[in-house]
Amino acid sequence: MNKPRPHSSRRLVAVSNRTSFGSPGAGGLAVALSDTLAETGGLWIGWSGKIFDVPRRRVNLTEEGGVSFALIDMSKADYEGFYLGYANSVLWPVMHNRLDLAVFDSEYFAAYVAINQRFAQAIANQTTPDDIIWVQDYHFFLLAKQLKEQNCPRQTGFFLHIPFPAPEVFRSIPDHRLLGEGLCAYDVVGLQSPHDCKNFSRYMQEELGAEQVSEERYRIGDHTLTLRLCPIGIDAEGFSQSATSDTAENAAQKLAKFLGDRHLIIGVDRMDYSKGLPQRFEGMATLFDKYPILHGTISFTQIAPPSRSVVEEYAQLRQQLDELSGRINGDYGDLDWIPIRYLARGYERDELAGLYRLARVGLVTPLQDGMNLVAKEYIAAQDPEDPGVLVLSQFAGAAEQMKEALIINPHDRDAVADAVLTALNMPLAERKRRWRALYDGICRQDITWWRGHFLAAFDSDPAGI
Repeated sequence: MNKPRPHSSRRLVAVSNRTSFGSPGAGGLAVALSDTLAETGGLWIGWSGKIFDVPRRRVNLTEEGGVSFALIDMSKADYEGFYLGYANSVLWPVMHNRLDLAVFDSEYFAAYVAINQRFAQAIANQTTPDDIIWVQDYHFFLLAKQLKEQNCPRQTGFFLHIPFPAPEVFRSIPDHRLLGEGLCAYDVVGLQSPHDCKNFSRYMQEELGAEQVSEERYRIGDHTLTLRLCPIGIDAEGFSQSATSDTAENAAQKLAKFLGDRHLIIGVDRMDYSKGLPQRFEGMATLFDKYPILHGTISFTQIAPPSRSVVEEYAQLRQQLDELSGRINGDYGDLDWIPIRYLARGYERDELAGLYRLARVGLVTPLQDGMNLVAKEYIAAQDPEDPGVLVLSQFAGAAEQMKEALIINPHDRDAVADAVLTALNMPLAERKRRWRALYDGICRQDITWWRGHFLAAFDSDPAGI
């Protein structure tokens, strides 16, 4: 077999549930993929975002911003079985260690297999053997295996944005072995943290008989897989610039009018049970309980746009947060002070950057998170001459990289409260020292580094993978 050309000279094909089509201003992953796709004349395959009453098999080919798109529609049954069902009622809770919320239904798995098969067929029809296929996230564990079963040789990479749990937890999924075999059919698998890599390595060896042949490489049967630690980053310098834009400053000025001379503590999360929002609210209540001197001197703003609101667990979480914020404000508030401002809506990227920059404390306390880019955005947005302090959950993948943050256990209300107090009282010199180390780190391993580090795995194998 001839060795493929270096990845930099080959076309990249991205595959993900959603694409950047129709939202060219999106940040983060969309920017990283769009840039590379545009450079290589690449293609992005994903769901169109449209749901129809009956299945539609046609793939919609279009172009935007120098990137080609192949967009696949879903029927209502597809959406309910594949997306709401298997992806978000089985894989998402299990991968985040919430077995109690998983709904194991064989019809969900059948829908997941069918959608993966449809995407695999689109890949086969729209790509050539010289393309690199880069699949994003838990929606598509099966694509590489299905391509092989179609006798469609492609070089395939897979990046998991969420955690990979301990093998004991992953095995709770009735179809875990099929999922594991699907993952192991990829040529390169990228995971967010050393902990995730250890978990997946254990699973491959214990369940599938994989043999580790080097630091990153595993042999399963006649196939060799590269497992790469590849923590995702942000466009740190670009986000820093966003924090001083007119839009950012306008948003900060609006909130500053409400704050007066109070210090802002901010949290920004999708409304998801993995984010630890009830525990965070309880931690703030403990802060007000333990340190009455802080009453009237700080304001906690939590931005939590609804997510998957049609799923029952998310509706229950929304109700829980409504009740908690009402109780806390009733217990601790005063005529001229609202302790918690809870905003169940989204804001633009530049607006958030301005709010991060205004905040003395960034509170990022998920119960489980693959990475958590809010932590990195908060650091990128800070004023170098007067930076705020990041309080970060030990269970976020970001904690592995961002050790100069105040690392806490989000289940420990006292730890959350005490860390916020420490952050508020931290001397300027220490705030600047911690911030500088964190900022340098997110600039070193930014979104461009992440993209290059993953794709370089296709060049590093002497056998051509």
